Amino acid sequence: MCTPRIQIFLSKCFAAGLAAMMLLAGPATAETPDKAVSRWVEEFQPSTISKTDQIKELKWFAEAAKPFQGKKIRTTAEDIKTHFWERDVLAKAFEDITGIHVDHVIIGEGDVVKTIMEQMMTGRQLYDAYVNDSDNKGTHLRLNKVVVLSDYMKGEGQKYTNPYLDLNDFLNIEFGKDYEGNLLQLPDQQFANLYWFRYDWFTDAKTREDFKKQFGYELGVPLNWSAYEDIAKFFTGRKMKNPDGSEVSAYGHLDYALPSPSLQWRFTDSWLGMAGVGSKGIPYGLPIDDWGIRVQDKIPVGSMAERGGELNGPAGIYALTKFVEWLKYAPPEARKWDWVNHGPQASKGNIAQDIFCYITWLSADDFHRPGSPVVDRDGRPVWRVAPSPHGDYWEEGMKVGYQDAGSWTIPANVRGEHRAMAWLWAQFCVSKTVNLKKFLVGGTPIRKSTIFSDYLTQNAYQYGGLIEFYRSPEEKKWTDTGPNVPHYPGLSGLWWTYIAKAVNGEMTPTQAMNALAESQDSLMEKLKLAKYSPKLNPLKTKEEWYKQPNGPKGPRPRQKPVTIQYDDLIKQWKK
Repeated sequence: MCTPRIQIFLSKCFAAGLAAMMLLAGPATAETPDKAVSRWVEEFQPSTISKTDQIKELKWFAEAAKPFQGKKIRTTAEDIKTHFWERDVLAKAFEDITGIHVDHVIIGEGDVVKTIMEQMMTGRQLYDAYVNDSDNKGTHLRLNKVVVLSDYMKGEGQKYTNPYLDLNDFLNIEFGKDYEGNLLQLPDQQFANLYWFRYDWFTDAKTREDFKKQFGYELGVPLNWSAYEDIAKFFTGRKMKNPDGSEVSAYGHLDYALPSPSLQWRFTDSWLGMAGVGSKGIPYGLPIDDWGIRVQDKIPVGSMAERGGELNGPAGIYALTKFVEWLKYAPPEARKWDWVNHGPQASKGNIAQDIFCYITWLSADDFHRPGSPVVDRDGRPVWRVAPSPHGDYWEEGMKVGYQDAGSWTIPANVRGEHRAMAWLWAQFCVSKTVNLKKFLVGGTPIRKSTIFSDYLTQNAYQYGGLIEFYRSPEEKKWTDTGPNVPHYPGLSGLWWTYIAKAVNGEMTPTQAMNALAESQDSLMEKLKLAKYSPKLNPLKTKEEWYKQPNGPKGPRPRQKPVTIQYDDLIKQWKK
């Protein structure tokens, strides 16, 4: 038996001998870019373009990146399935093809916002690019500290701009643009916030009969909050069966209310817009947006109803009131959930409907795997998605719901080679070569060619109406946070603290919204930005503003509940 010292000596001898043999044999044969391209094309199947076109696109990346082989960049994105795939698969493919190493760091969404703000304000280069929500564009256009991509593509970055990028193919390229139409952010992934429901329960004859007997109208997809509320009340506590044979005591609503930044997203991700806060206009209401902020000539002038905003008007108070009231129809644990905990809950088989379902969570296996409580014996989902119902203050011509658009954003202090490499990597992640495969992994579409692909036509049934939604004209009514929000990181931090006080009973919804609107205006008044800094309107009474044609809406009665049959809705979309 060798002593430890002898073992070390022998291992050193072996290592030296192996090194000598390798020198005599010559360097190992490295994979050429062409071979890497051919290999990765097979990995990126199915695709919306032919293998020949995929090879052309990937070879372009290899050629454009030649000056940067062996160099490194560092980027970051939030913790959803799509970005983990970029880190674990796309970064490896990009390095094999271009020779550029990417350290794609996955962190929480709040940390992404915090870090990009730190980089812009301090000048420290923490990352070369961020997948930063386009909700931040109001901040970016006012701080003037990110690369204007449309200018970069025409100038310094022209030779690093993919000729196959095809911006017209993006579903919502407008999400990344400022007031003048300049492209500040390039969508990398997006997901809508839709209504989710148990199609099998809603079409069950006995359930439909009981609902009509109790409420006097047909059970179906709710078109307004009055119908949603009735359906929530009806299903809560009702015994229902799942395809796997399990019987459950159902909940008529699903939500989350943990005091945390997630609670802010729960509201600013267009909950107020769904209720009817804001003006008419697609993609963003003017002069009032769905944060209740009023703008004049691109300058925020207030969010208080007393300044012509709508955050604490009747529509905003109604939105918070219903959020708090409806928690009684959700599982008690909902008060302890954030958006991550909330996401997969409906797959457990005891939820009848969810008014606020981020579709990225539907990529979770439990929504699709055989044997799941929400999958039938043929392997098809028994759930569906549909347009979000709207509240009493919503009017035709307003946005209906929210879409998250995590978008490639390059800080202005990233220059030269690092800017070029970051731009190449960003384009690689959104390329037609990889986009369909990326959608199949994360469920976050950004391209029309993906949504209208033959593959998704043949497999649309797996997505419970999602493909039909994205193919319909209705999709344009689901938008991100608009450019009116002058400083997303600063203002967003105010929201959840006041909402939590209403949830916990420390404030009434009216008190909470009044306090939030006053705090938001106070912070906006202090902002000194490079462009379009807020300048607040003088205070008037709410009633004076209610009389203005473009002012906040006055009090309204509860709407008559209205539903539509899901199959009829799909027919309308297909027309």
